[in-house]
Order: sequence, then C-alpha cells, then structure tokens
Amino acid sequence: MATKHEQILRYISELNIGEKISVRRIAKELQVSEGTAYRAIKEAENQGLVSTIERVGTIRIEKKVKENIEKLTYAEVVNIVDGQVLGGRNGLHKTLNRFVIGAMKLEAMMRYVEAGNLLIVGNRYQVHKLALEEGAAVLITGGFDTNEEVIRLADELELPVISTSYDTFTVATMINRAIYDQLIKKEIVLVGDILIPLQDTYFLTVENTVEKWNEMNQKTGHSRYPVIDSSMRVQGMVTAKDVLGEHKQTPIEKVMTKNPITVNENTSVASVAHIMVWEGIELLPVIDENKQLIGVISRQDVLKALQMTQKQPHVGETLDDIVTRGFQELDDDSEYDYQCEVTPQMTNHLGMISYGVIATMVTETGSRLLQQYKRGDIVVENITLYFIKPVQIESTVDLKGKLLEVGRRHGKIDVELYHEGEIVGKALLMAQLLDR
Repeated sequence: MATKHEQILRYISELNIGEKISVRRIAKELQVSEGTAYRAIKEAENQGLVSTIERVGTIRIEKKVKENIEKLTYAEVVNIVDGQVLGGRNGLHKTLNRFVIGAMKLEAMMRYVEAGNLLIVGNRYQVHKLALEEGAAVLITGGFDTNEEVIRLADELELPVISTSYDTFTVATMINRAIYDQLIKKEIVLVGDILIPLQDTYFLTVENTVEKWNEMNQKTGHSRYPVIDSSMRVQGMVTAKDVLGEHKQTPIEKVMTKNPITVNENTSVASVAHIMVWEGIELLPVIDENKQLIGVISRQDVLKALQMTQKQPHVGETLDDIVTRGFQELDDDSEYDYQCEVTPQMTNHLGMISYGVIATMVTETGSRLLQQYKRGDIVVENITLYFIKPVQIESTVDLKGKLLEVGRRHGKIDVELYHEGEIVGKALLMAQLLDR
C-alpha cells in the first residue's frame, strides 16, 4: 500500500497544469497533517511538478523533459528576476520560446513579437496590450506597473504580466544566465539517460529461492539481480558469489546483500562511475522518489557513456573548460610540463588567481601525467594545496608535475606552480583512475 507521502505526490501529479495548491488544502483533502503535506509539496518541487512563487503561491507546472530543458517557464522567470505577478497568473506554467527586448519604436518592435515570447519592456501600456494580443507575456522592468485594462486582458488570455525592480539589461543578463546554466546541465549525462528500463530489467523477489536464481542465470546469462519486495522496493542484491554452494531451496532473502547501494535518475554518470570503482560494483539498481525499482545500470553502460561524453561537442562552457582550454603542453627542453595564462574569469574579486582555478590546474596536470601511463579519467580523492604566493590577472603560470606512485586504480602526483621562475604553489594530488 502506498504511503501518505506517495499518495500526496500522486495527487499533485494528477492536478491540472496551472492549478494552485496549498499545504492547508492538501492536508484537508487527503486527511494528513500539514507537516506531511508540506514535505510532499517540497518533494514535488524538487521533481519539477510544482513551482512556488512569492506573493503568488505554489502552482502545478508541466514537468520538462530533458530535451526541452533550455526553455524556461514564466514561473521560473518570476523567481529569477524576483518579480511580482500583476496579471495572468493562470499562465505561469507556460514555457517561453524566446525573449524580446522592447527598446525600439512600436512598429519595429512588434515585428519581432510572436506567440510564446516574453517581451521585456518599461512602462509602455500600449506595448503591453499589443504584446498580449499577439500571444506574448510581458516583463515590465524598472519596478513600473501597468493599467487595469492590460491586467484584465492578461487574466483573460492567461498570459503573465510580471513586474521587476531590475533594469532591462540586468533582467536580460539574468535570464540568459539561467538558460546558459541549464544548457550546461543538459550536457551532463545522467543515469536516466542510459539506464536499462524496468521492462527490460531482470530481478528476483524476496519470496524466490536460489533455484529461481539458477533458472534466471540459465535464461539470461546474467549473474547479478536486484531483489525487490511486493511494493517494488529494492531490498537487496544477489550475485553468483552469494548463491555459491547454497541449497536450491534456500530463500534468496537469506543469501542476498541487504540494503544495497542505489542511485536515482538524476545521479550523474560520473558519480556512478566513482561509486562502482570505489565499491567494486558491476550493477546498480535505479530507484524513483518512492524507493521503487525503475531499472538498472551496469558498469559497461557507464563506461560507454563516459566515452561518448568525451566525443560530444559542448554548448555551455564551465570554468573548468576555460582553464583546460588555456592549457599548453611545453617542449621537452623546457623545465616545466605545462603552461596556462590567468584570464579575468579565473580570478577572485581582488584580481588574483582563485583557489578553485588552482585546484583545476593541479587536477588537469595530474590527469595528463597519469594518461601517459594509463588511458582514462581521474576522480580526485584528495588535494593538499600550499598557496605560497598570489598570482595576479593576465600572468602566466608554469606547472611541473611528478608522478610519485601509480597503481591499478589509484595515482599520487606532486604538482608545483611557478610564475616568472618563482614557485607560487605546491600540491599533492591523490586520485582514482576510471578506465575508458
């Protein structure tokens, strides 16, 4: 039987898109405490089923699929710009296709305004009205208001009119940044992208015996299976090693490994690779928010995904990408191994190279050195960093690495950083090795 938490989540998921919900309403309708209702609504927000907006409340929104993640809902825009909704609240769940900045004459501006757009403009009432009539939402900057006619039209068409105290340039920058951040997220391969779904997953139940494991093994050729209960919740994992020498009527529950490590759809594949290497695991069950089995992921799937990630072009550039792109390998006759220029993005508010960038430089040096001995990626376990002297903007950092120890799964590297011949930093890096 489903728990109260699961019942609330199911109730929320079945609500109409755009419908407003509250803790008190759910507590009353489902006969649960307000604390239970509050926790379930927060979980629904984490799952992307609802969005909470200041001065508006919590509304049911359409859960976005990953392919559409770079598009924002109007509800998300309200949160990004700390906005106030003046009208059209029932349309907050809708997704905007693009935004248009209204900084030109009316006739010229309207050529660019289409249905599904968000027009960013000041206190120009006529523009607000025309944009709504074209099917576009309106974001009013500078803290300005609009008139009653525009608000009535927004409510009628279910197109949000939002007001923010920020200026137009700042608002455009904030929305661009939000879209850019989501583009970066889109590139990260998650378990949900590569898992073997439940309909193609082989599993055993706690009522099965070792004889059933033997039958499954002969049928599928696999030796590892998740073990579930009557509610599809994962209770254990069973492998060939667990059933070796056991009587065929021995219950699986007696030989399985209880409380196994599990992951969910939103776990990154890189994180799964780290778990599998560290724990020596070949297969991981994938569960949903209710702890129920929805599929499995194997080490082979993870390695293939990591290989594909290396070959894909990147849309959003992270700070790590900026640092590694500027890395240059020096000639053999140089006393240093690598060189990197300190760009403005790599500095802190004082104009000095940031601590995080130095850590990235050390990691990149260690990774390149280890790849000379063994192909693969590294997962950093520990960095001991001695920050000796600050390095300012537009300086050049030379790096020298020394491989202290390398094993089948681990490596230890000493890295020294120099600027104009003087040592400015020193680090000891310990890392796990992930095969490609």
